[in-house]
Amino acid sequence: MNSPESRIYLDYAATTPLRREVADAMCQALGRPTFNPSSIHGEGRDARRLLDGARDRVARALGVSRKEITFTGSGSEADNLALLGVVRALGRKGHLVASAIEHHAVLHALDALREDGFDVTLVPVDATGTVDPQVFANALRDDTLVASIMYANNEIGTVEPIAELAAIAHRRGVLFHTDAIQAPCWLPVSPKELGVDLMSISAHKVFGPAGTGALYARDGVAISPIVHGGGQEFGRRSGTENLVGILGFATALELAVAEHAQKARAVGALRDVLELGIATMVPDVRINGEGAQRLPHICNVSFGGIASDALLLRLDLAGIAVSSGSACTSGALVPSHVIEALGLDPRWQSCVVRFSLSGATTRVEIDRVLDVVSATVAELRGVEKGKEQARPERPMPLGGKQA
Repeated sequence: MNSPESRIYLDYAATTPLRREVADAMCQALGRPTFNPSSIHGEGRDARRLLDGARDRVARALGVSRKEITFTGSGSEADNLALLGVVRALGRKGHLVASAIEHHAVLHALDALREDGFDVTLVPVDATGTVDPQVFANALRDDTLVASIMYANNEIGTVEPIAELAAIAHRRGVLFHTDAIQAPCWLPVSPKELGVDLMSISAHKVFGPAGTGALYARDGVAISPIVHGGGQEFGRRSGTENLVGILGFATALELAVAEHAQKARAVGALRDVLELGIATMVPDVRINGEGAQRLPHICNVSFGGIASDALLLRLDLAGIAVSSGSACTSGALVPSHVIEALGLDPRWQSCVVRFSLSGATTRVEIDRVLDVVSATVAELRGVEKGKEQARPERPMPLGGKQA
């Protein structure tokens, strides 16, 4: 196993390490006793001031009101609160719309609502993973309650035309939610400018702590809680707030929003080097999402002729951490729902690898990744070719004719 110092981490779309500034803010909070912000004694009031200050900072970073921010335990919880909480508050059955490439937090929440009697339409995407606004408009019905389209996809990086889609939804009287969890480090994330009613974000995607997220809900949008208890978070999400995590989240989000434009340019240029190198050095590959607007840090590649698990294992042993576009079901790798939704030829679905970069990624690391990937893919294809050549021919059937 490679030492931590020699390893290359290219899985930032999965999770990000704590930034030093974020860790410092959390350690400062941990250096003093932290109390329950709901308590009315002096210690509780001190904790409430810290919580209110963090909420104000998150709200300012997004350009919204503090009362429009609900802290949650994760981005997944924020997605669930947006969908389950809103439809419960509306108090009637109806129709829901989402894209076919949403995160499972959205898709599984919709599955639960489908079981409760709601009708759900999943809008298809094109070969780049983009939702066509006209197709989206055609999916809306008179009884559509909420539409949920992710801002940027976590596997292939495609950025959706959220402002246009939200405007279409509003013309039909439909509330619009976007899962923006991948976006803050790379894209503008003002809910007002995007025109959305609800937006989910998460700390551990912006170099903050895991276990902390938030839901923006436009003033006037009613939400019924899905976690019941003491009525914290304006009655929308019960449970004592994770004060230390929230303080870290506020710091991380402020930094992400302030730096996103500069870092997006630098990381995007490095991602382009990686993609050009793969396309040049490795035959028979496909860059998924190419041609669409994409997040600058995600490079999703299909390698023809090999399997994802074999390539990922070899890369991990070589000290390179990346992710697959496949899921393991009963011991067998199957394409992810995102890759399937692109409608690709099956040969492009058997080996999909996501490389995701950050501002900490260097050109030296990219050059090493290119060398290792090109050599490893060539080796694996050689193994597969050898297996194919060694495979015995089918026996001739009785009668002398090949079946």
